[in-house]
Amino acid sequence: MARIREVTDFLEQIAPLHLQEDYDNAGLITGSPEWEVRGVLCALDCTPAVIEEAIEVGCNLVVSHHPIVFQGLKKLSGDTYIQRAVIQAIRHDVAIYAIHTNLDNVLQNGVNQRIAERIELEKCRILDPRDESGEIGAGLVGELRNGMKPDDFLSHLQTRFELEIIRYTPVSENRNLQRIAVCGGSGSFLLEKAILANADAFVTSDFKYHQFFDADNRIMVLDIGHYESEKFTIQLLFELISNNFSNFAAQMTKVNTNPVRYFK
Repeated sequence: MARIREVTDFLEQIAPLHLQEDYDNAGLITGSPEWEVRGVLCALDCTPAVIEEAIEVGCNLVVSHHPIVFQGLKKLSGDTYIQRAVIQAIRHDVAIYAIHTNLDNVLQNGVNQRIAERIELEKCRILDPRDESGEIGAGLVGELRNGMKPDDFLSHLQTRFELEIIRYTPVSENRNLQRIAVCGGSGSFLLEKAILANADAFVTSDFKYHQFFDADNRIMVLDIGHYESEKFTIQLLFELISNNFSNFAAQMTKVNTNPVRYFK
């Protein structure tokens, strides 16, 4: 049987913990690295429902993209969903491991590479590199094999990401979108980098109202939603783990943890 340490060591070869942002809390949050792994459940968020699912399907390790704990907990009374998830995990000996901004900040097998694959981008590189290798940094920029007009690109995104809604800034209907920048999760901080990279469009999420003005007709901003931009990270984690470990089963959560619903 593999131990939790073996799984986390493997994941940290792909996305070392030192690459996480200062505010983050990636790594082992509950459980012991010496526990034997009976099964791994891959998720985007580690909610109480996901912990309950892990217990039901016999997984004692949850690997999630978002950490359930960002800041120190001052009590464990069950008042919040964070406390309830942690209590439930500890009570049932379920380990929780988060692989967050460190997975955002790598090119190979990272969150943004998976987004680029869904969009069918080629010649991809880091949008905001943080070292000379060009393999580490925030966001990604790549090329569509054949450029698309804005309406065609909107339809392409809607299909590839199974979207109910896209918030976007309009550009000329005759504009050819060829170079596309992406950032999973909250990516508004990379808007100027995308413009400097001569990207025609920027696919990300969590843009605020006034930030859309900053596009200023220089680039098409497409906000597809935080959960929606990162949901294929679940599949990425499942593939990485299941392709490299054969002595336990890896599964993808069936729980939709998106807290946002759309009224149409």
